[in-house]
Amino acid sequence: MTQSIEVAKDDFQTVSAGRANPALFQRLNVEYYGTPTPLMQLASFQQPEARVLVITPFDKSALKDIERAIVNAPHLGVTPSNDGQIVRITMPELTAERRKDYVKIVKDKAEQARVAIRNVRRQAMTDLDKLTGEVGDDEIARAEKELEQITKQSIEGVDEALKKKEAELLEV
Repeated sequence: MTQSIEVAKDDFQTVSAGRANPALFQRLNVEYYGTPTPLMQLASFQQPEARVLVITPFDKSALKDIERAIVNAPHLGVTPSNDGQIVRITMPELTAERRKDYVKIVKDKAEQARVAIRNVRRQAMTDLDKLTGEVGDDEIARAEKELEQITKQSIEGVDEALKKKEAELLEV
């Protein structure tokens, strides 16, 4: 369940709030010599200004591939420019409509995390049912109660992270 919360937080970081953030490119794969390679392994990132991100590839021959991957990424909505050495990305100012779209995306990611937590709970309940006969009913009842408490805390953790990201997205 803890992993589900961490994955949700990582997913939230990949949604832009109008500021340049290297985490936006965390899951972006670049076709590098025919192999999908994470951008984070191909380049370094600098943030000279709040809405500008500079990507410096370790191998200059990958510059066009990196630029193509950024253009083709549907969730970013940015247009990179390169000067032959680096790729410069200026994050556009978010419109109210775009912010609401991002909030919908984040809410969907949060729901996926809640479903994952519930799946873990379901599996744990199945495992507890298999222990019937080997362990006393009081112990099973106590474990089920504890499992429900942990599940509730985990879902609250996702909701709290969602609330923070939502506030960040709607902040002008």
